[in-house]
Amino acid sequence: MAASLIRLQFHDCFVRGCDASVLLDNTTTTVSEKGAVPNRRFTKTFRVIEDAKSTLERICPGVVSCADIIAVAARDASASVEGPSWDVELGRRDSDAAFASLAASDIPTPKDDLNTLIALFRKKGLNSREMVALSGAHTLGTAQCLAFRDVIDPDFARKKRRMCPASGGDRLVQPLDPVTPTSFDNNYFKALMIRKGLLVTDQVLFSGGETDGVVDEYSKDEGKFKNEFAAAMVKMGSIEVMTGSDGQIRRTCSKAN
Repeated sequence: MAASLIRLQFHDCFVRGCDASVLLDNTTTTVSEKGAVPNRRFTKTFRVIEDAKSTLERICPGVVSCADIIAVAARDASASVEGPSWDVELGRRDSDAAFASLAASDIPTPKDDLNTLIALFRKKGLNSREMVALSGAHTLGTAQCLAFRDVIDPDFARKKRRMCPASGGDRLVQPLDPVTPTSFDNNYFKALMIRKGLLVTDQVLFSGGETDGVVDEYSKDEGKFKNEFAAAMVKMGSIEVMTGSDGQIRRTCSKAN
């Protein structure tokens, strides 16, 4: 669950900013982002945020936005698995609409090349170093066969195909970090250094391009990685936020007021 809670903030903030639009259900006028391919594995995670919102509404109704709950949950999830903690700036407001088409276009796919990744992150005000730091969230969690059939390294790909058939088995999973998939550490970057990145978007970070040096640094210095991950999460958490009288504080995260 820690991996999903951290990723959820990324998936929220990359679509029209950190406004909890990812939590909205379908309505007669809005197509939910939940059905977009990048968001289909978040079903249980959505319930965790909704449960937290229900509890907070009983204690202090109309005060804490769903967007802020996502941000705090990501921080607490990281800290719960030996990852970094950071100060979460609060005051975000919630959107009253979802943006399904942007969820499909603005969130990186598992097969994007390095230039595409850099462009997507730059569009959100994040540089390539911050992109690598945030990609380090893949030190936690798993990916489905559907996402990693195109593993870059031939030898590693052959090993993975034994666990992932050429057809069928799309939902079989493998850890993104082959060594410590439930702990927040720098083994993800060490794996990239020996070409054992599970997704194309993982391994392209160390493939002869401009981000090789950052991967090398993080593989050698876990403290630097954690510090820069925390700083990048804070920066990402400020993307296109609504504050003041903009937006709303939803009473239920899955629907607008």
